[in-house]
Amino acid sequence: MRIPRSVREADVAGKVVLVRADLNVPLENGAVADDTRIRASLPTLRLLLENGADEIHVCSHLGRPNGVDEAFRMAPVEERLRELFPDDRIRVLENTRFDRGETRNDDGFARELANGCDLYVDDAFGSAHRAHSSTEAIAHILPAYAGLLLEEELRSLGKLLGDVERPFVLVSGGAKVDDKLGVLRHLGGKADTVLIGGKMAEQLRAENPLDFAAVLPTDVVGAAAFEADADSAVYAVDDLPHGWLGLDIGPETRALFSRHLAAARTIFWNGPMGVFEWPRFAEGTKAVAEAVAGNADAFTVVGGADSVRALNELGLADKISWVSTGGGASLELLEGKELPGVAVIPSA
Repeated sequence: MRIPRSVREADVAGKVVLVRADLNVPLENGAVADDTRIRASLPTLRLLLENGADEIHVCSHLGRPNGVDEAFRMAPVEERLRELFPDDRIRVLENTRFDRGETRNDDGFARELANGCDLYVDDAFGSAHRAHSSTEAIAHILPAYAGLLLEEELRSLGKLLGDVERPFVLVSGGAKVDDKLGVLRHLGGKADTVLIGGKMAEQLRAENPLDFAAVLPTDVVGAAAFEADADSAVYAVDDLPHGWLGLDIGPETRALFSRHLAAARTIFWNGPMGVFEWPRFAEGTKAVAEAVAGNADAFTVVGGADSVRALNELGLADKISWVSTGGGASLELLEGKELPGVAVIPSA
């Protein structure tokens, strides 16, 4: 995999640097609810200042506003960033998506962002799959470099596309096969074992668009209704009562998946095994998280907001080789697609 030139190589002494970070964090009651992505941006900001940057302009999108929207102003994000890294040389710009030119990859808006800056650093891997003004057009205006986070995402995810240590186990979950189909087709044939949970498993059981056999659940935690406190029980997949919903993998499947994961030497996990937001249906996702984190001999990569959230809630993130911030970007990369925000940065 091609790794673009690194911010480590940039001469930033006395210069103003525009950094595209991924500060698209959840907000609750006007405050940052999870600062994981803000923390992930700090190493690049710190390196730039240590290397003599005069000033840093940080830009990011937040949410999906259609023009200016008070609910998505960057003020709470900037406040949390300053709490974590108080330095007056850092300035957080307003939400890039307040300007409709952003998503159109508008050159004019890119020039507004570039105004007064000497070079550009892209550290927003989570947005690298989008050709937007702040991720693609800007790199045609200012000398462009990859930030530390972007660089490490490419290296870590790239290992899954190269020669991996075997057995290689891919775990996929979530609601829709279509969301993961590209990765399943590109990596699934390379993996020794593919474990499927969540509603995806039901879809694959009904019609399998893959050219390999995946390991599907043998039992599920079924519920009479899609409610957090709905009546539930464990059933073999074929015995689930008509009209009931499978909202988690059952104990037999948890044990089966855990055995495969314990024997693996390379693991990629993306997607929950059920409706893990509800405690009654969280045991499958918890079992997978513990099995992935518990395999100290394997190279482990976890991506996707729900999987990462589960790791964080269980306090297991530090036991994973690489926790990707990428979401859609990581899936597209692992599908074998070229990411516009990466392709535009020159090679080292």
